[in-house]
Amino acid sequence: MALKGNLRDFSTTQLLNLINLARKTGTLTIQHSGESAHMSFREGKLIYAYMGDHDSNHLAQILQHSGKLSAEQAQIIQAHAEGKSDKQLGHLLITAGRVTQNDIIQSVRQNVLDIVYRLFTWAEGIFRFEANRLPSPGHITIPIDLESVIMEGSRRLKEWEVLQEELPDLDVSLQFTDRPDARLRNINLTVEEWRVVSFVNPRNTIRQIAKANNLSEFEIRRIVYGMLQAGLVEFVDRPKPVAVAEVGDARRPKRQAVEQPPDVKRSVVERLIDRIKSI
Repeated sequence: MALKGNLRDFSTTQLLNLINLARKTGTLTIQHSGESAHMSFREGKLIYAYMGDHDSNHLAQILQHSGKLSAEQAQIIQAHAEGKSDKQLGHLLITAGRVTQNDIIQSVRQNVLDIVYRLFTWAEGIFRFEANRLPSPGHITIPIDLESVIMEGSRRLKEWEVLQEELPDLDVSLQFTDRPDARLRNINLTVEEWRVVSFVNPRNTIRQIAKANNLSEFEIRRIVYGMLQAGLVEFVDRPKPVAVAEVGDARRPKRQAVEQPPDVKRSVVERLIDRIKSI
């Protein structure tokens, strides 16, 4: 019989501790606010994870997210890799010299950890552990010690609580400070931080920027908080949203567009985009 419960009664930390101490093998599924996460374990070690109702993880997308492939390369590879497992695709990419074996291992490992760390911030949700259920043989699995995962997840949970206090509302907008180009020369930003910076615009909320860059609430809060502390951006009163009608159906509700930075900051943004492309 599968183990079932609610995170209100048994937290993610406690679940992982149980799986680790009992050296369990199987898959843990957690559903929370319309989202679902799936984590697989072998003898107490985390080996695989994905988000969503279906396993939509694709090696090309994972390598793109880690910066090992460009968006164009990932799209082409994914289109031509239909029917191939991640293990088969990984072998082809290594043979073709596109990536190294270490690139694949580190990218897959980080993708799994990014998913699991998100779950530490879920205060409630329905969980189900199914013993001996594992990913199909075609998936790339990386054994990860749960002790280190639990320690880092607990640290991030404390950081999450601080970030929620500092940035309680994601439906606010940002703008550059007076001299962002001068400040940028003295700041080392990651690829994800550069991408966030390129969307800074009084018409874009923090939530919209996160969605455009596929970032979790924790990730966008941490990035924006760092940019605020560095004096790179500041809050602004949110202007009226720009509504764009859906094409082909005038009766549909209008949707809000995520805009690129305004003309007044155009030179700064162009330099940022050039910098991002060169990374």
